[in-house]
Amino acid sequence: MQMNFGAHGDVVFEQAGAAGIIRLTRTRALNALSHEMINAIYKALKHWENDDKVRCIIVEGEGRAFCAGGDVVAVYKAQQEKSPIAHEYFRDEYRLNLLISEYKKPYISFWDGIVMGGGAGISVHGSHRVTTEKCMFAMPETGIGLFPDVGGSYFLSRLPDNLGLYMGLTGSRLGWGDCLKSGLATHAIASHNINEAKKKLIDTGDAAYALTQGEHPVAEMSLSQLELIRECFNGSSLNDILRNLEQKQAGGDEFAHEILQILASRSPSSLMVTFRQLRLGKNMSMPEVMRMEYGIARHMLQKHDFMEGIRAALIDKGDTPQWQPATLQELTQADIDAYFPDLDLEELRL
Repeated sequence: MQMNFGAHGDVVFEQAGAAGIIRLTRTRALNALSHEMINAIYKALKHWENDDKVRCIIVEGEGRAFCAGGDVVAVYKAQQEKSPIAHEYFRDEYRLNLLISEYKKPYISFWDGIVMGGGAGISVHGSHRVTTEKCMFAMPETGIGLFPDVGGSYFLSRLPDNLGLYMGLTGSRLGWGDCLKSGLATHAIASHNINEAKKKLIDTGDAAYALTQGEHPVAEMSLSQLELIRECFNGSSLNDILRNLEQKQAGGDEFAHEILQILASRSPSSLMVTFRQLRLGKNMSMPEVMRMEYGIARHMLQKHDFMEGIRAALIDKGDTPQWQPATLQELTQADIDAYFPDLDLEELRL
């Protein structure tokens, strides 16, 4: 039985057997989350929260993406028009992330394709994250002058061996083996077995039973790469990390050289904010993280780099962004402190 919670067909909602099913169908945009999609998913989850017939939630994406992120182009246009919608977008997205993190029923996401940014936000906080061989997971926000939000401060900071800090700063991608090994994913199955797992969920609502037939993919990153990440991203400051990488590069390490090149292309402000948010997030609860991230997002909407990053990557497509400030050395402590105001969490609970 299909249900209508909004989103103009970009999300299909269905109640089948013991499952409430959320299927992202905005394939032309790789299922990027519009404001309407976010609010519709929130309404559906609240509706099913107290429906005893719905024992679990299934979230999936059509096409080659689970969800490639948030609709930042719409945010850009709203901000250019000085519309409050830009602020409301982040508020409502983070409110949804928080709801998922506190959801009492099994919440099963199938990562059968691209998972980026906002796509992580509507999945990684749930109880079960099922990756397939088609999964490509990344948090690429520093490349557009943003920061790894949607609860990234929480889940990235808790990954082993500084992997989350590496991912957050560089935006680098993980395959299904590394997603499973790191704990980002809880289960791995072959793509062609998804329908069988879904049928079991619909029939029983029992995630433990439905996901027993799993795969054990080999991690894509080499042991030497993981060791370099563990060692080099262990600094007490961003400058420490850069110095560690430069020492490795001087010794001929190609992976360190690649990382430094990536970092050099990122927004300096985003890098500094990301480093601090992940250090702080490691000792915060999920509600505390979302309050911090909402403060950061509101400040970034007023700054140059986020709008410039979207313009270069998605409006003028392929242009080189001109970051302001252009270097880490130009940033002051006060500049970074301004991204971390005290906010009341209640705004996210409307």
